[in-house]
Amino acid sequence: MNDLVLASLIFSITYLLIISERIHKTTAALAGGLAMIAFRVLNQEEAFAAIDFNVIFLLVGMMIIANILGKTGAFQWLAIRSAKLAKGNPVQILLLMALITAVASAFLDNVTTVVLMAPLAIFVASILQVNPVPFLLTIIMASNIGGTGTLIGDPPNIIIGSGAELDFLDFLVHLGPVIVLILAVFLVMVFFLFRHQLQTRPELQHRIMELDESEVLTDRGLLYKSLVVLALVAVGFLLHGPLGYEPATIALGGATALILVSRQHPREALLDVEWSTIFFFVGLFMVVGGAEEVGLLEDIGEVMFDASGGHLSAAVMLTLWPTGILSSIVNQIPYTAAMIPVVEEMNKGLNLSDSASNPLWWALALGAGLGANFTPVAAAANVYVIGVADRAGYRITFVQFLRYGLLVTMVSLVMATAYLWLRYLL
Repeated sequence: MNDLVLASLIFSITYLLIISERIHKTTAALAGGLAMIAFRVLNQEEAFAAIDFNVIFLLVGMMIIANILGKTGAFQWLAIRSAKLAKGNPVQILLLMALITAVASAFLDNVTTVVLMAPLAIFVASILQVNPVPFLLTIIMASNIGGTGTLIGDPPNIIIGSGAELDFLDFLVHLGPVIVLILAVFLVMVFFLFRHQLQTRPELQHRIMELDESEVLTDRGLLYKSLVVLALVAVGFLLHGPLGYEPATIALGGATALILVSRQHPREALLDVEWSTIFFFVGLFMVVGGAEEVGLLEDIGEVMFDASGGHLSAAVMLTLWPTGILSSIVNQIPYTAAMIPVVEEMNKGLNLSDSASNPLWWALALGAGLGANFTPVAAAANVYVIGVADRAGYRITFVQFLRYGLLVTMVSLVMATAYLWLRYLL
């Protein structure tokens, strides 16, 4: 059995186990990654090199910051303020949280945003005595949509920006308009999808209006320190290019600084990190690394290029739609990394430059960003929130996620198709 067949078999079995949920997804991913080593598709050095530590340490750093911030009562304060602004109406609260999440994801990054917002959603749902799953699903999808609009909002955009030498303003100008439209449509969809699942009693709404949000702030000193560190991290994300630091370095730097100024023991700070989520990605990166090593993803890319027949419009559509679907299966980050050289080859064949006016880069960014809402394993934000839900006792299954994610993704990709056609191809 050659390496291509073997890697494809391991890859397929791993994802079937993740989808079927017969065993825990972290166990399945780690087993698949180790199988790539055991059957010599990759050696240990190659497998470990396939792990994107920028993503891993970005997650760890932001989880630490969010967990320390959470001890101040800041999440509860924001939850109560949002609930009171919406007069205790669960649907209005849901829409408001979706809007806050999308905007924050664009300028902070979607992983950081869901780390901050997921506990808030569970807290609000507990007050209103409603199922938090609609809130959590909405937060995931709003974060992926909002994050697609900027360079720092979504990990694939960081990869694309580096590969194509595109800056923050390029992403904002070329993707911002369509993301605003998609977000508006998404909010309408959320209203109709979840309004019947979010019914609460008038006395619970009235109870929210009587709450004093200032009482939930348990440590104002730590709150101010945490907000200063979080603001500096956000500025670091915005300036990571000129500074010459990767987002993971900035996140870990912020986490370390906050541990120092809060005088917490590292053991305490690391205790609440979602290690199951972290090691899920470790295994997943090794599995996908094996598929990349044998040329499986490259073969897919070459098929896409051949299918375009040398036509720009076909190449754009064959970048957008397969990326939207396939990146949701193999995870958007490694898939995007694998597609960078494929798009560069297509640029050469089509005599396109790597400038901001090249629609292939924006098709790749939109496909990877919007496709993240397709499956629960498509993006780091998805996996993290589902892990938080599981720890809180609310299980979000693969099929349950797909029921909503399929609709949101298809509508988003159709809108992205129209945008790319009207702006770049006519």
